[in-house]
Amino acid sequence: MIRYGDEVASIARPLRDPGDLEILLDRAAGARVVLIGEATHGTHEFYEWRAALTRRLIAERGFSFVAVEGDWPDCERVDRAVRDGTDPRQALVRYDRWPTWMWANEETVDFTRWLHGWNAARPAGDRAGFHGLDVYSLWESMRSILTWLREHDPDLVPAALEAYRCFEPYAEDPNAYGWATQFVPAACEDSVTAMLAAVRDRDFGVWQNAEVVAGAEGYYRTMVRGGPEAWNIRDRHMDRTLARLLDRYGPDSKAVVWAHNTHVGDGRATDQADYGEVTLGQLARERPGDDEVLIVGFGTYRGSVVAGSAWGAHMESMPVPPARAGSLEEILHLTAPPCGLLVFPAGADGPDLLTTVLPHRAIGVVYRPERERWSNYVPSIIGQRYDAFLWFDESHAVRPLHTLRVDTREPETFPSGV
Repeated sequence: MIRYGDEVASIARPLRDPGDLEILLDRAAGARVVLIGEATHGTHEFYEWRAALTRRLIAERGFSFVAVEGDWPDCERVDRAVRDGTDPRQALVRYDRWPTWMWANEETVDFTRWLHGWNAARPAGDRAGFHGLDVYSLWESMRSILTWLREHDPDLVPAALEAYRCFEPYAEDPNAYGWATQFVPAACEDSVTAMLAAVRDRDFGVWQNAEVVAGAEGYYRTMVRGGPEAWNIRDRHMDRTLARLLDRYGPDSKAVVWAHNTHVGDGRATDQADYGEVTLGQLARERPGDDEVLIVGFGTYRGSVVAGSAWGAHMESMPVPPARAGSLEEILHLTAPPCGLLVFPAGADGPDLLTTVLPHRAIGVVYRPERERWSNYVPSIIGQRYDAFLWFDESHAVRPLHTLRVDTREPETFPSGV
């Protein structure tokens, strides 16, 4: 791996404070969309430095809003808080959908409080927003639609009620709905489509919640079948939501996106393409053109992370073992500064490090450290997947707002005596 040392030295810079992001700010000068990733959903350094970059993009480059891998209704509470006098922490504490720690953490509190202060000095039309891109909030979005229609447009309540009642037998259990649709393929699709058509020209938030319901219905209906379709429904929904937000903010608007590396990275540079999966970063590049999109990835060699051992399990602070031999993370561990910024040269050509397929770590909300050596790596051509990369040799778990359980197990990949 030392053979990559000169290549890494030619593009890597130490990362000590937000001032060291200047070269990345310059690279973002012509971008309308900057997608900023994370290699986990629970690492302090990823949240801290993603926020640092975003603060500078908003304050110095005029970016209009932040769109995150989160639910629309939850994030709209945060958006209202950062635009008025409410402490955003109160809105973030109310995140109750698993995995709560993704956004209900002190790192996000710090950023949204900064955003609140930034907005306080600006007129309402110039304030930066905070929005959710994801597709999971089927029932929450349905209730939001009904609440708004009953107050503002009661003539449309019957169409929304028809869709809501179609989902009622499943007791807000998406798996129950998904399995049921294997026997009744049309399921609630028709009533959701009718509701979406009815509210499309109403309030933007109602329209977006209806789009969430339509996306979630399709997602849960396809999820139980396996294959790439459910993944693609989700990423295409996030891409369309991003496009609607850009339209909403106007022709000169610019967006920062926060999501996992597996979403913001260009899937064509990974084995996701082999499985037929598209990614938000790929779709963003395909729509406006490469010169208007900047993609930033993140990585770490070892440390700790907040995750769950199974879907819906109690969140824990878990150890992250040293990265797999031959991975991008091991290469950077041996050759890069402990905290570093790598900005890749534009164009298809570049050093071998950027053009070779390498295993690249990806930790989700479900994580089993003891299985690290057999999973959690995505074969990637790094220079095509991202435009830049933030590196942290040792990282630490985020600070959740809710109760955290500490995992004291040592995974077998930790060397003894360390």
